[in-house]
Amino acid sequence: MSTRSADPVEVLHGTQVTLRKVTEADVEPLAKILAEPEVARWWGRYDVDRVRRELLESPAMVVFVIDVHGVVAGSIQYFEEPASDYRHAGMDVFLSRDWHGQGLGSDSVRTLARHLVHDRGHHRLVIDPAASNDAAIACYERVGFRKVGRMRAYERGPDGTWHDCYMLEALRDEIV
Repeated sequence: MSTRSADPVEVLHGTQVTLRKVTEADVEPLAKILAEPEVARWWGRYDVDRVRRELLESPAMVVFVIDVHGVVAGSIQYFEEPASDYRHAGMDVFLSRDWHGQGLGSDSVRTLARHLVHDRGHHRLVIDPAASNDAAIACYERVGFRKVGRMRAYERGPDGTWHDCYMLEALRDEIV
């Protein structure tokens, strides 16, 4: 049994996707997606144990599976900053290469963003893609996020080198 956040919502419905909380049955399909070169390029190395530890059992994040007509297409997760003077939520997402270019990433981000704003009461959302991940940045910008800064040597890539990431944010009224 997971000790994840108190968010009682188990399922969110987008236009094309259903976001449902991750379960043990999702661990292997998510590990396979994370092993795809197009995904691993940004996420690094994951095996079943790491997926279970970081996506199923993490108390710091709420993790949803991106479900498309019963198929596990990826995952989207969020964390919340609880300090009242800094309250916001951050998110991250990955999608199997089989589903790239179909608008599912934008639909997933938009669906979760609306939940975070309308149901969880956040006024500000953040996401921090690699500066060279043009497809992810375009996806987030379609939803209303915008670049607010470049974080230098922010994240260690799968090759062991540090690379820059952008901080993108969206305020409540900017989500489209």
